Amino acid sequence: MARTQQQRIVLGLKVRQFRQERGWNFEEFGKRTGISVSYLNEIEKGKKYPQPENLQKLAEALGITPEFLASPELTKQYAPLGDLLQSNFLNELPLDLFGIEIQQVVEIIARAPDRVNAFISALLEIARNYSLRDENFFFAALRAYQELHMNYFEDIEQAADVFVKEHRLPDNGGVPADLLADLLCTEFGYKIDGKGLDPYPELNSLRSVFHPRKRKLLLNSRLNERQRAFQLAKELGFNVLQLRERPYSSSLFRVNSFEETLNNYKAAYFAVAVLINRHAFVRDLRAFFELPAWSDQFLLQLMTRYQASPEVLFQRFNVLSRDFDLHKVFFLRFIHNLDNNRFDIDKELHLNRRHQPHASGLNEHYCRRWISLTLLNDLQTYQQQTGDHSRMLTGVQRAKFHDTQEEYLCFAVAKPGYPTKNRNVSVTLGILLDEQARQVIRFWDDPAIPRITVNVTCERCSLADCTERMAPPTAVQKREERKKMQETLSKLLEK
Repeated sequence: MARTQQQRIVLGLKVRQFRQERGWNFEEFGKRTGISVSYLNEIEKGKKYPQPENLQKLAEALGITPEFLASPELTKQYAPLGDLLQSNFLNELPLDLFGIEIQQVVEIIARAPDRVNAFISALLEIARNYSLRDENFFFAALRAYQELHMNYFEDIEQAADVFVKEHRLPDNGGVPADLLADLLCTEFGYKIDGKGLDPYPELNSLRSVFHPRKRKLLLNSRLNERQRAFQLAKELGFNVLQLRERPYSSSLFRVNSFEETLNNYKAAYFAVAVLINRHAFVRDLRAFFELPAWSDQFLLQLMTRYQASPEVLFQRFNVLSRDFDLHKVFFLRFIHNLDNNRFDIDKELHLNRRHQPHASGLNEHYCRRWISLTLLNDLQTYQQQTGDHSRMLTGVQRAKFHDTQEEYLCFAVAKPGYPTKNRNVSVTLGILLDEQARQVIRFWDDPAIPRITVNVTCERCSLADCTERMAPPTAVQKREERKKMQETLSKLLEK
């Protein structure tokens, strides 16, 4: 009878606990059971499940019944771990992507069960208190996976190159949406309805929905050419890469598994690789970096040439690490809700390490000096004054963080959140101005580029003369209060 992984792990934990309680090493245990040390080791690690005769030997040596040893019941010491195993939480984690086996995780937990179980309980409690859902874990794991690979995946790049050559797609400029639609229909039997979502006003914020049984792709008729091309290229990605477990809407409302999250990202990566050919983009990017002065027009021309949205264009900057040896990079996407004037980060990526500009889940006020927010405010003002909701704004700044004195060259694009009308969006790419960046990017010291001292949030900023401050520095004040308390306590104890 085949045993599940959970059954093997639970039995291994019991054997380990009772052996250690008796003070036996593996050699002593082997003598008492007549079972080889290597096999005992495999049993304790949850890799092997003993045959009935060996189960009887283990139980007799440990002084317990075979029935209890084989049951799913764990002792109090390992009870939280048992709950964790039964919840299937560990199985949902994408451990295999990081070269980790679930038995290794369990073994780590088993070394110090009291401390680790307390840690696990704390994590689950934090998740409940902050209303973290499964998708929060999945998206965090996906970001870690992207960052581990510097957001560059050669296998998908090669698949996109082969697809472009086989179907003679343009490799030096924009790929027409109609051409992608034809390929979906002829190669993969799709039916495409360009106004398919119009009868469903509740879905007006979605860009597309795929009906798997009918092989029908329903598109939002308000999509512009760039957005339509991306959705079609992404559908091609699901099919070319043979990604079976996938979401059927353009936005992930409910995430069923990490595999679904990962496949959605892979299909989007394929779409970017098809729409913006890597080899052509590297040439264009090299020309951009060799400009003697910053040019927002060059950036806009790249978007026009590749018929790419700012998000797609900035995603293609994933070549920075491979082709320009620039590894310390971050990417942020801000959403500006025009109804309540709220700014939120809904996407971020940090390469090489976590950088200063990052999302905060503490409901604090992001620094209004960031180019990301400056452009969004400027865009809102422009829209209010002109009624024009089609224009994009670009900008650049050298942002020096007040706490660390690290400086980043940041360029950003702000645009209407089309087809949703009550929000605007900005995407920002930041490159740490280290020695390599100064050598690669010729215009980094352009006097026309504003140099601004920034911080992460107002609550954590000690700048005294900030006219853009949206909230008092409460976190700084609390830190200073604790520091004074500690100094006073130290003096008191010295006396």
